Amino acid sequence: MPIFHNSTSPTFFLTEVPGLEWAHVWISIPICCLYLTALSGNTLILFVILTEPSLHEPMYYFLSMLSTTDIGLCISTLVTVLGILWVNAREISFNACLSQMFFIHLFTFMESSVLLAMAFDRFVAISNPLRYVTILTHARIAQIGLAIITRGTVILTPLVILLKQLSFCRSHVLHHSYCFHPDVMKLSCSDTKINSALGLTAIISTAGVDSIFIVLSYLLIIRSVLSIASIQERKKAFSTCISHITAVGIFYVPLISLSFVHRFGKHAPPYVPTLIANVYLLVPPVMNPIIYSVKTKQIQKAVLKFVCSKGIHI
Repeated sequence: MPIFHNSTSPTFFLTEVPGLEWAHVWISIPICCLYLTALSGNTLILFVILTEPSLHEPMYYFLSMLSTTDIGLCISTLVTVLGILWVNAREISFNACLSQMFFIHLFTFMESSVLLAMAFDRFVAISNPLRYVTILTHARIAQIGLAIITRGTVILTPLVILLKQLSFCRSHVLHHSYCFHPDVMKLSCSDTKINSALGLTAIISTAGVDSIFIVLSYLLIIRSVLSIASIQERKKAFSTCISHITAVGIFYVPLISLSFVHRFGKHAPPYVPTLIANVYLLVPPVMNPIIYSVKTKQIQKAVLKFVCSKGIHI
C-alpha cells in the first residue's frame, strides 16, 4: 500500500471492488451495460421532451432536469470506473480528484433539488390545477433551474477550498472508484473537524432539507387528494405521483446509506461501502428513465413515436 510524504498535492489511488481485482474484466460487463442504459435512457427522455410539443409542460421540464443531472452524474464517474476495470488505471491527481468530487456532489445535490421541485409541481397540479400553468410559468421554471445550480455551487465551493488546504501524509488509497468527499478527507493528516462539520452541514442543508420538504409536500398532496369526492378521481390524482415517489426512494435510500457507512461504519467490511457507492451512482440514473417510461403514458407515446419514426426512415 503506497505511503507518501506530507503533501497538499498528492496522487490518489482509486479502488473498485476490494478482493475481486482478478474479476475486474467480468465486473466491467454489467457495469458498462448499466452506464449505456443510463446514458441512452436519459438522453432519449431528454430528447423527446425537447422535441415533442405536447410535452412542453412544467412536469416534463422538471423531468428533463432530472435526466440532465443523471447524465452528468454518469459522465462524472464513467472514465475512472471503467478505467480501473479495463486497464487498472488507478492513479488520479489531487486537482483531478477535486474536480471529479465537485461534479459528483454537485449533480447529487442538484438531483435532490430537482426531486423537491417535482414534488412541488405535483402539489400544485393536484391542489390547484386551474392555476397550474400560471404558477409554474416557463420563466419561473427557468428561475428554479438556475437556483438549483447556484445552490449546489455555493454549498460545494467552501468544501473544495477547505479540502485544498489539507495535507496528506498517510496512505493515498481511496475506497471507491471515484473521489468522494468523506473518503478523501479521511486520508488527511491535518485536523479535519471543520471539513467534516461543513460536509455534514452540506448534506443536511441539501438532501436533508429537501427530503423534509418532499415529505411535507406529500402530506399536503394526501390532504388534497382525500378532499376529492370521487374515489376514481382520487386514484387518478395519486397515480400521477407514483413515478416521483419511486424516484425519490431509489435516490435517497442509497445516498443516506452511503453517508452513514462513511461516518459511522468504521468496522463494516470494505466491500459494503463499495457496493452501496455503486448502487448510489448507477441505480437512480438507470431506473429513472425506465420508471417514467413505464408509468407515464405521455412519455411512452413520445418514445414510441420517436422509435417508430426512426424505424420507418431506416
